[in-house]
Amino acid sequence: MSDRIYDVKRRFSQILDLGCGRGYVSQNIQEEDVDKLYLADFCKPWLDQIALPNLRKDQYETFLLTEENRFPFGDNSLDLVISNLSLHWINNLPGIFTEVQRCLKPDGVFLGSMFGGDTLFELRSSLQLAENEREGGLSPHISPFVMARDIGGLLTASGFTLLTIDTDEIKIGYPSMFELMFDLKGMAENNAIWKRRLHLNRETLFAAASIYKELYGLEEREGILATYQIFYMIGWKPDKSQPKPKERGSGQVSLKDIHKLDEVSKKKGKVKVTESEDQ
Repeated sequence: MSDRIYDVKRRFSQILDLGCGRGYVSQNIQEEDVDKLYLADFCKPWLDQIALPNLRKDQYETFLLTEENRFPFGDNSLDLVISNLSLHWINNLPGIFTEVQRCLKPDGVFLGSMFGGDTLFELRSSLQLAENEREGGLSPHISPFVMARDIGGLLTASGFTLLTIDTDEIKIGYPSMFELMFDLKGMAENNAIWKRRLHLNRETLFAAASIYKELYGLEEREGILATYQIFYMIGWKPDKSQPKPKERGSGQVSLKDIHKLDEVSKKKGKVKVTESEDQ
């Protein structure tokens, strides 16, 4: 995520790190690249632990978010908004995307990452199969995730242009399902669904662990795999300086002739192709 910030070749006047946690991404922002950095999160203890050695004390400021869909910034005031693996805790994604778009300056950029729909699919399916077998029904144990098409639609509806969305998939090995669940609890990324069941039957847990090992166990050694799917998104606030698509109907070459593009280009005189290039 830090690398993607520096893919945008400009100096930023004001940056917002939304859902900053302990400031892991902002630790990589250098003094000469920003005038003011704002770090916002819902958790005050995390904000108190932030230390940014690459910035002066007067270059950054932390504040506690009390409303997820309202930021204390004026319209067109920020150059860059970043959000790293925190948006899956947001209840109203359309609202927060709209608020980000409001705060960005024209030609400002939003860089975000969030967990995708295939995250922990092994754990979900194992728990569902075990609960259905032992208790005759299902209940949600993992918070819902979004799909890539959902993110694209939400960003477009919020007014962002020049969208780019790509996916990364990380697989991590654990000795068993219980170590995975312990790890999730330690990261405070365990189940937070409002109407969740507070306890799982012991027999159901052991059945889920056996199903997990049978379906998703490592063949070459003991242990299981857990998948974390991450979506990276880039969206720009519209501006006159941005490239615009050609008007509909202005094309001179039909897509059905794409297989003979070199021949068409020579006839139209748009591209000169040498003999070596043609080969």
